[in-house]
Amino acid sequence: MGLLTATGSIGLLLPPSLPLILYGAVAHIPIPDLFKAGIVPGLLMIVAVSLFGLREGLQSRTRRPGFDAREAAAALWESKWEILLPVVALGAIFGGFCTLTEAAAITVVYALTSETLIHRDLHLARGLPQVLRRCVSLIGGVFVIMGVAMGLTNCLVDAEVPTQAAQWVQGHIESRTLFLLLLNVFLLVNVFLLVVGCLMDIFSAIVVVVPLILPMSQAFEIHPLHLGVIFLANLELGYLTPPVGMNLFLASYRFDKPLAQVCRYSAPFLLVLLVVVLLITYVPALTLGVRP
Repeated sequence: MGLLTATGSIGLLLPPSLPLILYGAVAHIPIPDLFKAGIVPGLLMIVAVSLFGLREGLQSRTRRPGFDAREAAAALWESKWEILLPVVALGAIFGGFCTLTEAAAITVVYALTSETLIHRDLHLARGLPQVLRRCVSLIGGVFVIMGVAMGLTNCLVDAEVPTQAAQWVQGHIESRTLFLLLLNVFLLVNVFLLVVGCLMDIFSAIVVVVPLILPMSQAFEIHPLHLGVIFLANLELGYLTPPVGMNLFLASYRFDKPLAQVCRYSAPFLLVLLVVVLLITYVPALTLGVRP
């Protein structure tokens, strides 16, 4: 239960994550560069959680059936069309065959073809209108949230709040390392961003918060790609942070368990991910690679 709850948001750092795309649009950063910057930190989170889960599994006294290679191969073969979906999307993007918008359309067509013609889980005449109606409702709700968030952002920008905040930080903090410490532990990330992550949906958080912290990070010459990965990694932790982390509520609903129990099972994984976030923050090479 803790493993599934904790891993539910790790994909935020891996392409073609929608939050990565939105962050790139808000921060005016090339989205393919953000995709590349998030790969190593995302894989690092996966490895850390996997190793911790393996350790817990080996220490468990619960008897489990042994690994069956034939059963695994049969399961992979049965899910081959679903496994190919991200391959098609990423191959089209990074292969230069289409833009992000066109890749989204290709993904929709691929999923629709798989569900209607291959698996036959969706009937075009009876099921498709219901799916489209639910999609429109979801997108409409997101648009309302984004519109309000953008209005708040414009209000803050017109009031010159980001500029004043950057000037205050420059006047009181001289060390880049100290700024990162405050950003990551006290001021913005592990306090402020975790609160934002568990009280505000991620799209609104990106639109509202990113314009506020960008001027501060620029004053200390923090690379925008590095800041983006730090930002999104901490919002991932927000999904696991009580009292209203989204993953906690979803897991409580799906597992039919009390919220307090889900929080208790997820807490060790939250600590593991927190260590990885600190590592990502203070080792920029994990995000930037060979970039200066």
